Amino acid sequence: MDNINKNLQDYQLSLLKQVDDKFYRWIYHQIDWDNRMIGLKGPRGAGKTTLMLQRIKYHTDKKQKPLYISMEHPHFYNRGSLFETAQEYYQFGGRYLFIDEVHKYEHWSRELKVIYDGFPDLKIVFSASSALEIFRGDADLSRRVITYNFPGMSFREYLKLKHNLDFNNLLLENIMENHREISVELSMKFQPLPLFNLYLKEGYLPIIKNTKSESYLMQLIQIINTTLIQDLQLSKNLNAGSINRLKTILSIIAKSVPYEPNITSIASKAGMRRETVYEFLTYLEQGMILNSIRKNPKGITALQKPHKIYFENPNFNFALQENPEIGTIRETFFLNQLRNAGHTLILPDSTYDFLVDNKYVIEVGGKNKTVQDKDVFIAADGIESGWGNKIPLWLFGFLY
Repeated sequence: MDNINKNLQDYQLSLLKQVDDKFYRWIYHQIDWDNRMIGLKGPRGAGKTTLMLQRIKYHTDKKQKPLYISMEHPHFYNRGSLFETAQEYYQFGGRYLFIDEVHKYEHWSRELKVIYDGFPDLKIVFSASSALEIFRGDADLSRRVITYNFPGMSFREYLKLKHNLDFNNLLLENIMENHREISVELSMKFQPLPLFNLYLKEGYLPIIKNTKSESYLMQLIQIINTTLIQDLQLSKNLNAGSINRLKTILSIIAKSVPYEPNITSIASKAGMRRETVYEFLTYLEQGMILNSIRKNPKGITALQKPHKIYFENPNFNFALQENPEIGTIRETFFLNQLRNAGHTLILPDSTYDFLVDNKYVIEVGGKNKTVQDKDVFIAADGIESGWGNKIPLWLFGFLY
C-alpha cells in the first residue's frame, strides 16, 4: 500500500499502538466476519473503533493489507472521496477496508453500494451512529450489509474490563430456573453488590477504563450532546431549531423518569405539533438516549405513544438527574440489559413491571419486595443470592 495516502496509514499505525487484546466486547464473538459488508451501529463510547482496530491488529491476514479510515479524518474534508480512496486502496492490493463514523460522509450509502458492487473481493466493515437508518439512505444496502447493534457494556463485561473478573454469560432460562445455585456460586468468587452499585453509576461505557470516576459523568453529558448535535442532526437532516426542541423534550423527560408521557403537554412546552413529538421521541430512542416500553409490541410506529419512557441506561440517570430515584435506576437497568441481550419486553396487562418474551412476568424492586401472585418473579436489588421467585437483580447483568 505504498501509494495509499501516507497520512491515513500513519494514523492507522498510531491507533493500533494503543490497542491490546486483553478485553473484547461480547459482540465481537457474535459477528460473522465472513460477510462481505458488516455494519456496526451503536452509541458513542461503546467501543466500535476499538473493535475494528482489534480485528485489524490481531485477526486479519496481513496479505489483505487491512486499512482503517475515519470519515472524521482531514483527508476527507475537501479532497478525498470515499469511493476514490477505496478504489486507490483496492488497486494497490487492499482487500479489507474498515470505515469509521460513516454517517459523517454525505453520500455514504451511495458510495458504499458502488464500492461493494465494483470490487467483489473487497471486504468492508463500517461503523455508524445508532440513529442511522442504514436501509433508508441514498442507496439500498439491505441485500448487501449485515448490521449488528452495538450497545454499552453489561455488568458482566464491566467486571471483566474494570476489575479483571472473568465470567461466562448466562441464558435467561438458566437464570430463571437456577438463579439460587448460580448466584451462590458467583458470590463466592466476588462481592456483587458494591460493584453492581458502581456499575449502575459509571460502568456502561468502556471509556470508564481510562476515565476517573469524577470525569465519567461529564463525558456522558458530552456524548449525549454530541449525539444530539451531530449524529441526529446528520442522520435525520435536522436544523438547529429541531435540535433545540429535542433538547427541550429531553429536559422535560429528565425531570421525571420513568416518564409516563403526556404528548399534548410536551407539544405545548416544546412548541411543536403532537406528531412531531412522537417523531422526535423515536429519534431519541434510535440515538440510544431513551428507552421506551409499550403494551403492544406489534405494529409500533413513530406515532404510537409509549406507555413509559426511561433513559437508555442507568448511567444517564446519574448524569442528567441530581438525585435519581433508586426504583427508576433498577427498572432502567433491567430493561436495558434484557433488551441489549435480545429479549422482548412489554408492559403486562397486570400492574407488574415487565412481561419478558411473552413468558415471564417480572416485578423489579428492593430486597423486601413481595408479590401475591406465585407466577410472578421478583428481580430484587440488595441481595447476593435469591430464593424461590426472588432473583438477584445484578444477575440479569450476565446475559451478554
